Amino acid sequence: MKSAVGSVKSNTLSIVFSDFKEITKAKLAVSVVFSSIAGYFLGAYQVDLISLLLLMFGGYCMVGASNAYNQIIEKDLDALMKRTRNRPIPSGRMSVRTALIIAVTLTVLGVLALLALSPKTAMFGAISIFLYTSVYTPLKTKSPLSVFVGAFPGAIPFMLGWVAATDDFGIEPGTLFMIQFFWQFPHFWALGWMLDDDYKQAGFKMLPTGNRDKGTALQIILYTIWMIVISIVPVFGFTGRLNLSITAAIIVFLSGLVMLFFAFKLYENRDNASARKLMLASVTYISLIQIVYVLDKFIS
Repeated sequence: MKSAVGSVKSNTLSIVFSDFKEITKAKLAVSVVFSSIAGYFLGAYQVDLISLLLLMFGGYCMVGASNAYNQIIEKDLDALMKRTRNRPIPSGRMSVRTALIIAVTLTVLGVLALLALSPKTAMFGAISIFLYTSVYTPLKTKSPLSVFVGAFPGAIPFMLGWVAATDDFGIEPGTLFMIQFFWQFPHFWALGWMLDDDYKQAGFKMLPTGNRDKGTALQIILYTIWMIVISIVPVFGFTGRLNLSITAAIIVFLSGLVMLFFAFKLYENRDNASARKLMLASVTYISLIQIVYVLDKFIS
């Protein structure tokens, strides 16, 4: 009997933990935290473990809160899409009240953790939640400009790490912001291309032309080119302490060309398979160049 009760409790806890990961989009949150850590290492004169832990915890909380608010607002729309109908709220496994408690708790904890680093860090974290929840989310059903608006909070994490390490916002974190800002357009449009049918079920307008056509594919190519240009700018030496060696710049440039190749393949084929390859290439690209930037700082 005790064994059966223990098994039930274990299964319940497993479901609760699984739903918490889903309401906060744990994989996405971890990737965002990774960007913040990269930015921290780039900005730090010396690494402070407590500061790094506060950034990781605060960053996860802020991203998790944003995603929880998003799923509360879009609960009825999520129920219309195959990809999202089994999320905790539309499936009925979690109440809106519980999700709101999680979101508010994570917001408070996240702001406090980032405030312990610096007021600027907390401010940018709070701005990202506000833009994601109050501007980007409601705009998704109104206009393709939602991707442009969403690129602002999405670009904050990389620069947030630098601000957390230095308590300063200048050309260096601004450059990191621009890299991740331009990267998001090919990344999210590739994702939007793959999920276009599902998105249209909920009335989301994610592609720039509204359709999977040459116009959308051409814009993906153009933004990918801008992303490559911005990513190698630090090699020219006018971005303050943010520097890039020639070797690192070549690696970053070649990585960008790989992504650009898949963007051209999408333009040529205009199919989901090509969009998926571009999306995966974009995920690899942003992680790779962040690693290259950090290694280059400590090696060169």
